[in-house]
Amino acid sequence: MRYSLFGESHGPAIGIVLQNVPSGLDVDMDFIRAQMARRAPGRSPLATARNEKDDVRILSGVFEGKTCGTPLCGVIENTDTRSRDYAATRWLARPGHADFTAHLRYGGFEDYRGGGHFSGRLTAPLVFAGALARLALKQKGVEVLARISRIADIEDAPLDLAAPDLEALRAAGRKSFPVVDDARGEAMQQAVLAARADGDSVGGIIECFALGVPAGLGSPDFDENIETIIARHVFAVPAVKGIAFGTGFGLASMRGSEANDAFVPGERPTTRTNNNGGINGGISNGMPVVFSVIIKPTPSIGREQDTVNMNTGRAEKLVITGRHDPCILSRAVPVIEAACALALTEVPGVLA
Repeated sequence: MRYSLFGESHGPAIGIVLQNVPSGLDVDMDFIRAQMARRAPGRSPLATARNEKDDVRILSGVFEGKTCGTPLCGVIENTDTRSRDYAATRWLARPGHADFTAHLRYGGFEDYRGGGHFSGRLTAPLVFAGALARLALKQKGVEVLARISRIADIEDAPLDLAAPDLEALRAAGRKSFPVVDDARGEAMQQAVLAARADGDSVGGIIECFALGVPAGLGSPDFDENIETIIARHVFAVPAVKGIAFGTGFGLASMRGSEANDAFVPGERPTTRTNNNGGINGGISNGMPVVFSVIIKPTPSIGREQDTVNMNTGRAEKLVITGRHDPCILSRAVPVIEAACALALTEVPGVLA
């Protein structure tokens, strides 16, 4: 399943065209709406006040509640834009944003309002497509679940990478603030509110599990390497600045005797630990596919910052106004799940 996003943050609508959708898939709109609501803005004091319903209108590829197998197009209208918030800073490159690189790439013709095509707003149709991918994966016994594992320097309760607590993960996905340990989640939320009060923002880490991925899928080659496919999809999400599989960067401080996942005999051998994240040589080994994603602090902050006027080349000061998230982690969890689900549909054999 390959996709193409279209639209801008403050344009009339945003949307997605999805290719290679399996035919005959039941389009569970209740499930899709639930996933869209998890990402939608305007529902928490920790998020932007922009209030969008994020109702998806399917224009093609679905007939009588089932997918046709032809290109599927979904559109989401933008109904609560305030473009005036960006008029005064039209030529000022916002630090941490794609304003400067977009200006160079498109010669000044880019839609700058709200970040245009580079806005996190474009993750809404991505979640829609990811919901369809998750429905397809569910038919094959594959489940994708994620949670916030860290915000600032506060960590959620650890999970066993080899045998995660599924009920705890599923319960986290039903929460407005998706963590396993609510007490630690409350501490994270206080850190977010403290940053907002200081005109600042915070980032964190999302941990994602794909359960039920059959062993032996993927390839060491670039196009079919599971780690490569997942990384490509994840890095298409705005604000992602890193990905690590299994124990990730923790492997750097281990010895081989600690990092190696010892095999346990059975009808299909498993491993006692899962430091490699369920993948060896780009191929699934039957253990949970696990990766962590670094989400940078929201670049739109209320503090005065140094920048350059892209029209005059002169140094200027910038204070960003408007409606912005002091931390996007809680809304980004369903986005990372969507990216993972879409990536897995590209792995030959997963949907076979």
